[in-house]
Amino acid sequence: MTARHREVLATPPTAVPVAERPESGPIAVLPREKPLFVEAVEGAGGTVAPLSDETRGLIWLSSGRADEFERILEDHPRIGWIQLPFAGVDAFREVLVRQARPGRLWTSAKGAYAQPVAEHALTLALALLRVLPTRIAARSWGEKAGTSLYGLHVVIIGAGGIALELLRLLEPFGVRTTVVRRRAEPVAAATQTVPVSVLRHVLPEADLVVVAAALTEGTSRLIGAAELALMPETAYLVNIARGGLVDSDALDAALRSGTIAGAGLDVTDPEPLPDGHPLWTAPNMIITPHTADTPEMTAPLLAERIRHNVRAFRESGDFAGLVDPDAGY
Repeated sequence: MTARHREVLATPPTAVPVAERPESGPIAVLPREKPLFVEAVEGAGGTVAPLSDETRGLIWLSSGRADEFERILEDHPRIGWIQLPFAGVDAFREVLVRQARPGRLWTSAKGAYAQPVAEHALTLALALLRVLPTRIAARSWGEKAGTSLYGLHVVIIGAGGIALELLRLLEPFGVRTTVVRRRAEPVAAATQTVPVSVLRHVLPEADLVVVAAALTEGTSRLIGAAELALMPETAYLVNIARGGLVDSDALDAALRSGTIAGAGLDVTDPEPLPDGHPLWTAPNMIITPHTADTPEMTAPLLAERIRHNVRAFRESGDFAGLVDPDAGY
């Protein structure tokens, strides 16, 4: 069975002026070459070669190994374009800042995996509303319970590709949507768009809150005890972005006290969530092990992003998923 996902870009590819483009040349695929991504580079006209003084592009396929990653960049200052494997770059944030230099561009996979992740967010939301955590564990008939998604107020924190795709998936349910973002520039598909400075003003009216923002210094523990206390007792929280956006202890306390109705997490803090952590036994909780976008889903999407950016590196200069090291995404 072949997935037919496509990328969802919140902003179009960035046209980098000729004078600011990195020097084109051989591309290293590290820490280990994988045929799909080598083929993507070569299919776009690029040349894959072992790391050397001639290397001008780097495709980094690991979600970690930041020390090794930084040593490579330090030892090869003429590498001008670096492609990172995921939408979030928080694991490399300090490296990006330290290794930034004129003529060096960073791209991520932001927007590339939006469809499978948004699908997972909707799955968690529907499961919570239909009380599936209770029913899956049940061994007797029980009472009728559940809430329909139709007509609810959904607050989405973040305005990237995941948010845009989730808005599309929510359209048939006739929901009212509020997108919370850094600035108040309207998101066309949302009922309303507000800046993050007024997040606490919209939480009391939320039936469902979906966290889909980048993790930066400014967004760490964006949802804490104060924010959870503002949500209605009947509201649900879903986090498919980064675990550090939600205060785990505050969420556990809110679930056990009935401050909110339930939560669905595909990401946790810490991650992986250790055996025995209180969140595993919190009521009305669903935890999936960061599987909103499995390798089978993401590999062809990353390959397509690599093809696009290799063409930009060699010719067009229109880079998709350009990263601002200072902003952290």
